[in-house]
Amino acid sequence: MGSIRYRAIVSNDQAGKRVDQVAADLFSGFSRNRLKLWIQQGDLTLSGRTVEPKTKVREGDELTLNALPEPVVEVYPEPISLDFVHEDSACAVINKPAGLVVHPGAGNPSGTMQNALLHWDERLASVPRAGIVHRIDKETSGLLVVARTLEAHQALVKQLEKHEVERTYEGICQRVLTGGGKINAPIGRHPKDRLRMAVIEGTRPAITNYRLLERFRAHTHVRIQLETGRTHQIRVHFAHIKAPLVGDPLYGKRPLFPVAPEKNLKQKLQQFPRQALHAKQLAFKHPISGKLLSFSSSIPEDMSKLLQALRGDVEAAQTRQ
Repeated sequence: MGSIRYRAIVSNDQAGKRVDQVAADLFSGFSRNRLKLWIQQGDLTLSGRTVEPKTKVREGDELTLNALPEPVVEVYPEPISLDFVHEDSACAVINKPAGLVVHPGAGNPSGTMQNALLHWDERLASVPRAGIVHRIDKETSGLLVVARTLEAHQALVKQLEKHEVERTYEGICQRVLTGGGKINAPIGRHPKDRLRMAVIEGTRPAITNYRLLERFRAHTHVRIQLETGRTHQIRVHFAHIKAPLVGDPLYGKRPLFPVAPEKNLKQKLQQFPRQALHAKQLAFKHPISGKLLSFSSSIPEDMSKLLQALRGDVEAAQTRQ
């Protein structure tokens, strides 16, 4: 299915309203949540500008929608096991394995975390997206919070919008970084490849902080903290600084090897099946009590073995000197 493109002009009656409210009137064939997401991703612009959903419009402004629509997928409960790190009457925290899609979409009508959640608690059918308030990519592993009631869902969404949810990742990138830093580069939809995001001036602000955990001969193990939550943000930002994540199929390059790599490391890099990224820590205020909750998840086995191979390569190189 190709991208859709619509244009509409703001009338006098609509002037002064929020752009997401006006978009819902002008593009009534799409849900409010979908339109809001398109605004946030820069696919729905106001007079050529990327704006916030709350931005007020003026008479004569032009709304332009250029996006890939997602087909409506009916979601059914499925008995898929989930790794719960925490659960109570208001929310749950799940440690998602790599390979599990968060919610159904084109090409993934079933077998997702959303299907599993509906089987785990049938009451989640009355909560948007079965309580899922944020997502991580299919091949990224790690922690996600899920709301179990409408009240909890609204509270957690507000925390995310205010950047009050702390999300810390660990990743392995292809380059020897010299020190930690901040990547401040706006992210929007790629102008030619609608499946990808890209650093594009004038689009949504995006900030990623990182610090070094361990350096190897051609790679770096990094800890990453998000200030914003754009689609593919970490993957796009690290590719932008010429340090793409190991195994990233969209934003990476062919595997990078150190000089005369150990055979085990070369094999691990060639066969690594996904982007080397794990959502390790998650902290937020409980949506009902307001108590600060903090959770941590161990690095998964595939990344752990890759780190062992990288260390072994360094030791072997030092022995040869």
